[in-house]
Amino acid sequence: MRGKVSVLCVTAVLAFYGCAQSPQAKEAKYLEKGKKALQQKNYSVAILQFKNAAQAQPLDAEAYYQLGLAYLAANDYNTAASAFLKATELNPKHAAAQLKVATLMATSRNNQIVEEAQKRSEEVLNLLPEDVDALNVLAITELRLGKPEDAETHLEEALKKSPSSLRSSVALAQTRLARKDVPGAEEALKQAAAQSPKSPEPSVYLGDFYLSQGKTAEAEQQFRHALQIDPKHGPALIALGAMQVRAGQMDQADQTYRQVAALPGKQYRPVHALFLFQSGKRDEALAEFEKLTKDDPSDRTLRSDLVQAYLALNRIGDAERVLTAALKKNQLDVDALMQRSRIYLGAKKYAEAQKDLNQVLHFRSTSAEAHYLLARVYRARGDASTQRQELGEALRLDPNYIPARVEQAQALIASGGAQSALELLDQAPEAQRKTVAVVVERNWALMGLGQNAEARKGVDQALAGAKVPDALVQDGILKLIQKDYSGARVAAEQALALSPQDTRALNLLAQSYTAQKQAAAGVQKVREYAAKQPNSAPVQGFLGQLLASNGDRAGARKAFESAKAANPSLTGPDIALAELDAGEGKRDDARRRLSAVVSAHPESLAGQMLWAQVEFDDGKYAAAMEHFRKVLALDEKNAMALNSLAYLLADSGQADEALKYAQQAKEIAPDDAAVDDTLGWTYFKKGLYPMAVSQLESATARGDSARREYHLAMAYLKAGDAVRGRKRLQLAMKLDPKLPEAKAAQQMFEAK
Repeated sequence: MRGKVSVLCVTAVLAFYGCAQSPQAKEAKYLEKGKKALQQKNYSVAILQFKNAAQAQPLDAEAYYQLGLAYLAANDYNTAASAFLKATELNPKHAAAQLKVATLMATSRNNQIVEEAQKRSEEVLNLLPEDVDALNVLAITELRLGKPEDAETHLEEALKKSPSSLRSSVALAQTRLARKDVPGAEEALKQAAAQSPKSPEPSVYLGDFYLSQGKTAEAEQQFRHALQIDPKHGPALIALGAMQVRAGQMDQADQTYRQVAALPGKQYRPVHALFLFQSGKRDEALAEFEKLTKDDPSDRTLRSDLVQAYLALNRIGDAERVLTAALKKNQLDVDALMQRSRIYLGAKKYAEAQKDLNQVLHFRSTSAEAHYLLARVYRARGDASTQRQELGEALRLDPNYIPARVEQAQALIASGGAQSALELLDQAPEAQRKTVAVVVERNWALMGLGQNAEARKGVDQALAGAKVPDALVQDGILKLIQKDYSGARVAAEQALALSPQDTRALNLLAQSYTAQKQAAAGVQKVREYAAKQPNSAPVQGFLGQLLASNGDRAGARKAFESAKAANPSLTGPDIALAELDAGEGKRDDARRRLSAVVSAHPESLAGQMLWAQVEFDDGKYAAAMEHFRKVLALDEKNAMALNSLAYLLADSGQADEALKYAQQAKEIAPDDAAVDDTLGWTYFKKGLYPMAVSQLESATARGDSARREYHLAMAYLKAGDAVRGRKRLQLAMKLDPKLPEAKAAQQMFEAK
């Protein structure tokens, strides 16, 4: 009997654990953990748990619906939409998921997507005819599609079903405002307040409405009425505090915001500290942020505010310390990774920034911001191709992400794609096309295409609202083109008054004199301006470049040293000084400077490139190759380094390795004559003479170069065409008979 009992017990235990490990049980466990994490605003953990739930039950719509809620809370709208869509695919009758999809689609600027949102909200109403939320979403889509009358009808229907629905009342007010029915909008909000006399929310909305109409007295009355209903109503107190700030009643505002900060909701705790910070009391604000964060280290919003305060006070080390400590506790903290990557970018720690951003994308693959920041990493490394790819991905994920659109346009213009840039900017959402950032960048594209008349309209549009430095520089350039030199100078001076370190404006000032053949006067003007900006590294650096280009090496050296003193962390002045040293034959001095630069900044492409050039000019080709390899370790797509390394390898008898680099350079810079020459010379060294001829003909066709002519002459000879070879040799000798290639070519022809 005892044996049977034991067997039964074992069987029962196995059955219990078998049930506990079933897919349904696993999903339930993960859903519970995910919902708990979501309540705690630990979004990364919530997302991970809901993903686990979906993996346990891949055909259950609820797991994907909850995953969508988590992404939505984390402000990752694109991924949230994907999760909600998956839920509706698995269960088309999941009304909550359908409604979330419709709500997100309703915000699109694409009418086809809004129409789909309308269709989905109608389908929810077919399932749940009394669903007020579905009526609200339907009304929003109708308003977006230019059907305010239909929207109003459905909102009125929603209010009949639920007279106290504040969301419906607010939407109705917005709909009436869209129809310019201001009294009707006011009436909708008044009725909402009458329907819920014991609720402060309608009064706050009514107060906001009055503020939008410029009726400050009525607005304040509504906010105070809300506080009579609930003296601790956060939105009403915040609105009242904002009115007190606008009225200059700072002591009263301070007291109001203290009340807000004492409210129980987490979202209210930093309000007083933010008020102090915006009021200029930054040290007091920082102390308050530090205390709040210490009291609740898990609150990411507080931590973010603290980090921003540190950064504003230039306490970058403290900001980084806070984020690094948070990441030691939780490696999945995407918010901390994102913030720290921005700090690394500012500090030019590009490898560290890239590592953090790759981590972000591992957990949040559809983050447009992460791709945008990665683009900045590649831009800093000079990798324009990958920069554009990342910006394109950011825009694909979020077409409304204006920084990515503007920077993509800048990158296209810089690479000669002004027309593509113009098309990209014209594809921006309508509201964005009127922003100063888009208008200004569009002007650059138009100017790049020579469409100056249209650019003139854009400049005038940008300057109509306020004096913007970029637009003033554009104004000056257009005036310079029209030979209005005094007008160009005025525009440059206005830009400098607003942005004293804008070297584009300073260059415009100099060019306005050069165009009149008064280059010396332009240099003098820049000298005078720089004398007033002794602590501006950009201004001193620009003066140095200007003086160097005009042959004043001593003056340039002094200016670069001033730039270095103004900002010792910059590498540019040291590299410029090393370039001066090299130009004066002081190669050891140049090496010492460059060694210091790359020791402190191993990621310095400019430092490694100049060092390679110094070694090349000194005939130390092995050392030059070493530095070109270091450049490629930092930027594997650097065409100049690839080409230079290939040429040196080919000349040193390593043609097979040279060919690999030469072909890579050709892929990146297909129209570069120097690249064609290197590839042709590499083929020559490998004994592939017909292929060498083809590439070298392409190289010489793009401009006179004695070295390329010598190369082509020798290639013709080896390919069996001595007549054409001798003609090319004669041309090369006329261009430069002293090149090392001259002797080699002559010996080759004599031996023939």
